[in-house]
Amino acid sequence: MREILGRRRRLLSRRGDGGGPDLIGAALTYATRWQWPVLPGVAADPQGRSGCSCPDPECTVPGAHPFDPGLLAATTDARMVRWWWTDRPAAPIVLATGGAAPCAVSLPALPAARALAALDRAGMRLGPVVASSTRWSILVKPYSMEQLGELLYAKDFVPGSLRFHGEGGYLALPPSECGAGAVRWERAPLPGSATPWVPDVEAVVDAAVDALTRRGVNAPEL
Repeated sequence: MREILGRRRRLLSRRGDGGGPDLIGAALTYATRWQWPVLPGVAADPQGRSGCSCPDPECTVPGAHPFDPGLLAATTDARMVRWWWTDRPAAPIVLATGGAAPCAVSLPALPAARALAALDRAGMRLGPVVASSTRWSILVKPYSMEQLGELLYAKDFVPGSLRFHGEGGYLALPPSECGAGAVRWERAPLPGSATPWVPDVEAVVDAAVDALTRRGVNAPEL
């Protein structure tokens, strides 16, 4: 435990060349204007060895997850947010999903583009969509585990590459830099808007499952 704590202090004390006002400003917008609880992520490994600065050599979301503080520390308090990103200006911005904040449905980038196109053709209104080089995440209204369970139970097949970020989950937000590269808006919130509108989860899941199972071929897990 001492080794882990010692590494934790070292990695959290690093100050990258990036970050600064853009990350602080974005984090403050999410927390104070939109009332989305956020906290700093662990950040990518500057040595590029595992992609993540955390002690886990097999980290599955390199640089894009909480470490210290833990997820329960996520807050909308401006003073805390400002202190975190002043101390760690290059830290990714991590959203604690669920509760008063949006949830998300994520899938690999190529089928995600197909799902968005299908939703556009159907005339469905979409809210913000977060994208990295490998996965896109469609923000949706908060849902319960019971609601999600009933929705998935009604499906003949749910691809393993479909992921859900609900209560107790998290998601890196733009303009973070993570192990998978830059996090950006594929569909950005309207500039100067109040809390962004997001759709219900049902229609998004329908389009995502269809995109992943089209022609009977499941997209590779990423």
